[in-house]
Amino acid sequence: MNTSPRPAAPAAKAEAQSSGGASLFSVVVIILAYIVSLLVYKYVFGDGSHFQGGDNKMNPLPGDYLGIVYKGGFVVPVLMSMLLMVITFSIERMLTIGKAKGSKSIESFVRTVRQKLNANDINGALVACDQQKGSVANVVKAGLLKYNEMSRETTMATDQKVLAIQKEIEESTALELPMLEKNLVIISTLASIATLTGLLGTVFGMINAFAALAQAGSPDAVALANGISEALINTALGIGTSALAIVAYNYFTSKIDELTYSIDEAGFSIIQTFAGQHGNNANAGQPVRTV
Repeated sequence: MNTSPRPAAPAAKAEAQSSGGASLFSVVVIILAYIVSLLVYKYVFGDGSHFQGGDNKMNPLPGDYLGIVYKGGFVVPVLMSMLLMVITFSIERMLTIGKAKGSKSIESFVRTVRQKLNANDINGALVACDQQKGSVANVVKAGLLKYNEMSRETTMATDQKVLAIQKEIEESTALELPMLEKNLVIISTLASIATLTGLLGTVFGMINAFAALAQAGSPDAVALANGISEALINTALGIGTSALAIVAYNYFTSKIDELTYSIDEAGFSIIQTFAGQHGNNANAGQPVRTV
């Protein structure tokens, strides 16, 4: 039996390089998000023009929300960086998943592949994969190429050929799915820790507020107001960032599930078509007719 080994090493190398690039991208985004947030917090929100007397240690001007946010304290730039990370990684995932879907509708592509398979037009299905591109098309194309290879194989039983096609589809899917799920763990982590970070800022704000009340004599009204502002602003930023991260994570997870379902549907059609076309062992060695 003449079998050629799959290029597992190059594929693994390419996947490792892609993983390394994605990790570097994540680190760069996290660092830049914090630096940008710190600069905006210090030089934009903390500018003296937003505060009484031109001093950011005083109360913010009435209705000046930038000054109010600045009074949230040192936790604010941390929460701002989390918000920027959620937005950046959401945009990155949106572009990646959109590219993985391909140039046309997934439903239309899967329907075309099934029609080509029912007509025994494997070459036509391969052309549709080349036109579609993306992760789903890559997996389907790998299964179709294995389909052609098994249709010319004369020494294997039909069930062995079907298993070989199924294994090829599963391996191709295993190579494509990690690319779709990268950085989702960061978004899910931000969804959890953003609220906790906001609560931590709230605690610090309330400590400052009660410290102002505990002073001998008349309470420091400015310190009390600043402490309450710090608590409320951190709470709002933490809850808002967490809510956005949860929505983004659930949205992208549902999109990945749709792609996975499309891959499974196309793979099932390939396997069922091959089993139907080559169900008789007597005809197992005859090549499939392509147009």
